[in-house]
Order: sequence, then C-alpha cells, then structure tokens
Amino acid sequence: MGTMEAARPGMGIPGAGPRTVVPNLFVVPAYNEAANLPNLFRDLEARPRLFPDGSALIVVDDGSADDTAAVVSAYDGPLPVQLVRLDENGGPGAAFRAGFLAALERAGDDSLVVTMEADNTSDLDAVPRMIERARGGADVVLASWVMHNVAAPRRVLSAGAALFIRGLLGVEAKTVSSFLRVYRTSALRGAHERYGESLIRESGFACKAELLAKFASLGARIEEVPVDLDCSRRVGKSSMPIFRTIFAYWRMAVRQRLARGAAAA
Repeated sequence: MGTMEAARPGMGIPGAGPRTVVPNLFVVPAYNEAANLPNLFRDLEARPRLFPDGSALIVVDDGSADDTAAVVSAYDGPLPVQLVRLDENGGPGAAFRAGFLAALERAGDDSLVVTMEADNTSDLDAVPRMIERARGGADVVLASWVMHNVAAPRRVLSAGAALFIRGLLGVEAKTVSSFLRVYRTSALRGAHERYGESLIRESGFACKAELLAKFASLGARIEEVPVDLDCSRRVGKSSMPIFRTIFAYWRMAVRQRLARGAAAA
C-alpha cells in the first residue's frame, strides 16, 4: 500500500514547447536517493523540451529510510513533480508497478512513458534520441549501456544477463537490465490489459528483463539507443544485490519458458 500526492504543475519551464506536442510521463523509482534527487532535478530542469505541456515527473519513493520523500515534497522548481509513496520497501518491481499505474491514469495513448534511475548515472542527452525512436514507431526503446566507471561485478552481470535472456527467451537486446527506457503508452496499456497484476512479478532488479520478455512475447517492436552510463555521478553506493539479482534472472527466465510452453500446448 502507499499514497499518491496530486501532481504539481511546477512553475513552468521556459522553452518547454507548444501545447500541440504530446506529453512525456517520467517514472523514477527511488530508494534512499535523497542525496541524488537534487542533481537529477537540476539535470532535467536543463532540458525543458523533455517536458511539453501535460508532462509529469513521477517519483516513486520505495519505502525509503532517508529523506527521499521529503526532498520530492519540498521541491518547488519548474518541473511538474508528483510523489507516489510506498509504505514499505518492495523493490524496483513494486516501484515500477505503482509508477506505471500513476502514469497510465493520466496518459493518452499518444503520450510516452519514460523510466529512469534516480541516481543520475545515465546521460540524459540520449533521451531525445530515444523519444524520437518511439515517435517513429518503436513500442519500447532501451538504453544500450556504454559503461564508464562501472564496477566489474555489475559489468559482468549486465553482459551475462543479456546473453542469458537472448539465449533462453530469444529476446534480441544488448542491454536487458537498463532502467532508462521509453514506452509507447498504447503498448504499455496493452501489456497491462494482457497480463494485469502479473505484468511485473519480480520484485527486484530482474523486473526489467521480465518486462522486456513479456513485451517481446506480445510482438512489440523493440529498439536500442547507445547511452553513456557513468557510475561516478552517483552519490553513495548502488542498492543492487548482485547474487540475489542473478538468482532472480534464472527464476524469471524459467517462469517465462514454462509460460510459453503452456501457451503453445
């Protein structure tokens, strides 16, 4: 369970574009990210064209123990920020479920849902290129990581997960675990209608590969854009548990294979 604040319109970002441009709904899961969110807000403020009229920045506080929710609630800048607050830490899967529901409540089928990390490690200059691909017909656009200052265990996990998912589930993607993605709202809504609450069953970081596998099974058009990932931009340590995530990939992949086998029978 959790709470959702009403969306705040923000002060308005100069250069945000005319009303004829369809909105972007940003979904940002945040667990103990009070130190990183101000940097993310500043980077987004510097890119006003990402926020045409009707857009929103939905930050999902995933039961943080720090001041994450307070930082979001206290924000009074130009971004149209909305806080969704979960009572307990449920992991990225729970945060994405809540964020997607909040986005779909206000999104038209021509809008886009953009997911990203709260720790500001992604190069946001790539987002317009990703949005352009979605506007061109892609249902899901993935960030294909070009890694800088990334620890060896995470590099191995990212490469191994992509190889594993490609081999076992037949999903053609170089990066299957990236938070930075762009979804066409019509495709996301269709996936919700098909899978319901089981669209995201994995609570941890494997939820992103799970989502990708399910979109692929629905015949979604999936494209990738190279994006720099620089972990030196993050304040504090990553919350990703490496070995637990590896196990979750195996569990998710086996579940997906069994589901495909049952559907084909």
